[in-house]
Amino acid sequence: MDKISNRTKGIICILLSALAFSGMSSFINLSGDVPVAQKVFFRNLVALFIASITLIKNKESFKPHKGCLKFHIIRSSAGLLGVFGNFYATTKMASTADAAILNKMSPFFTLLFSALFLKEKVKPKQAIAIGIAFAGAMLVIKPTMSNSELLPSLCGFIGGVCAGGAYTCVRHMGNKGENGRFTVFFFSLFSCVVTAPYLIFNFHPMTAKQWFYLIMVGVCAAGGQFGITAAYTFAPSREISVYDYSNVIFTAISGYFFLGGQVPDLWSFIGYIIICAMAIWMFIYNNREYNLKKST
Repeated sequence: MDKISNRTKGIICILLSALAFSGMSSFINLSGDVPVAQKVFFRNLVALFIASITLIKNKESFKPHKGCLKFHIIRSSAGLLGVFGNFYATTKMASTADAAILNKMSPFFTLLFSALFLKEKVKPKQAIAIGIAFAGAMLVIKPTMSNSELLPSLCGFIGGVCAGGAYTCVRHMGNKGENGRFTVFFFSLFSCVVTAPYLIFNFHPMTAKQWFYLIMVGVCAAGGQFGITAAYTFAPSREISVYDYSNVIFTAISGYFFLGGQVPDLWSFIGYIIICAMAIWMFIYNNREYNLKKST
C-alpha cells in the first residue's frame, strides 16, 4: 500500500464511497413511509457505532485535533442539513437518480467554498464550469410551479450545497492532521444528538423489514462516509471529485432494477449530461494546470 500514491488511494476511496451511497439511496426508498428525521437518526446511529468500534480497535483518541473543534461543529451542522436535504429528495422524488445528481453538485460547491475559505484559487474557466453545472441542475429541478417535485428538488439541491461546505471542512481538517475516523465519529454523534428528541416524542412504529432497511441505510452510509472522508483527506477535490459522479450511474442502475423500473425524464437526462460533462472538464483542466505548475 505504501507504493500507492495518495491520489490513487483517494480515487479508490471515492469510488467505494459512491457505491455505498447508491446502496443507501435504494434502502432509503425501500424503507417506505418512515419520517425523514427517523431515517436520518438510524443512518447516523449505525455510523456512530461503527466509528466508535473503529476508534477503539485502532486505539485512537476520542478528542478532536487541536484547533479542529469549531470546524467539526461547522462540518457537522452543514453535513446534517445536507443529509436531510438528500433524504427528503430521495424519499419524495420519483427518481432516486435525480436526487443523486442534485446531491452531486457538492464537488462544485466544495471547489467554490475552498476558494472562499481555504484560499484555493478558482480560475475563470472553473467558474464558468460551476455556472453551467448550475444550469444543468435547473433542468433536473425544473423550477416551475407546475412541477410537483419542486420542493424536494430544491431540498436536494440545497443538500448538495451544504455537503460541499461540509467536505470543505473535511479537507481543511485533513490538512491540519485530523483523524478521518474521528471526523466520522463526531458527525455521527452530533447528528444523533440533534435528531434524538424527534424520536423521543414522535417515534413512528416500524415493521421488521423497515428496521432491516434502516439498518442497511446506516451500514451503507457509514461505508460511504468513511470513504468520502478518506478520499478528501488523501487528495484535493481538483484531483478526485469527478469520480464521485459514478454514484449517479450506480443509483440509476439500482433504481431501475430494484425500485420499480425508475427512469428519469428527458430533461433530467440532459441535466445529468451537462453536470457530468462540466465535472469531467474541470477534472481535466485542473489536472492539466496542476501538472503545468509542477513542471515550472
